[in-house]
Amino acid sequence: MIASLAGTLAEKTTERVTVDAGGVGYGVHVSLQTFADLPPAGAPVRLLVHTEVREDAIELFGFLRADERALFHLLRKVKGLGPRTCLAVLSGMPTQSLATTIASGDGARLQAIPGVGRKLAERIVVECREGAATLAQDGVPHVKLTAPAGGPLEEAVSALVNLGYRRQEAERALRDVDPAQSLEELIRAALQGLAG
Repeated sequence: MIASLAGTLAEKTTERVTVDAGGVGYGVHVSLQTFADLPPAGAPVRLLVHTEVREDAIELFGFLRADERALFHLLRKVKGLGPRTCLAVLSGMPTQSLATTIASGDGARLQAIPGVGRKLAERIVVECREGAATLAQDGVPHVKLTAPAGGPLEEAVSALVNLGYRRQEAERALRDVDPAQSLEELIRAALQGLAG
């Protein structure tokens, strides 16, 4: 499973972007919220990714922010709501506003999003209300990911996050280490700092 993707933004449209990573172009579907925050084509980019595997296709869905990906995963739990429809819902309003709208049970406001009718809005509210309330209270960091430095420090942060540490903890643990060290040395030093 692909959890994140870093590389050069080769091209972008309102529905899909292409990220060139190591000579391979990955097509990634994005919401309008993510599209609006993307750098221009040719710039470095790092996307958090949800990998959707079906019998006939493997699709990637990308997000610049952890809270948007968390809301996407929450919406995916709604029966009958596919990943592209989830992106359409996310495109309808800013992430925090959407989480607050769902948490408050405002189905009428959800219906203002193209493609969301009364029944779908009701299902989203019923099935996502508790999770959206947590997100609305900043249960997931509202932090925009920056373009990768391309060096071992960013890779070390990513490795620590994959081990289960929060990104802020990982960045704090790597703040005082020598950035000229190898990736393995950086991770080792950070783990020692986190254990101490």
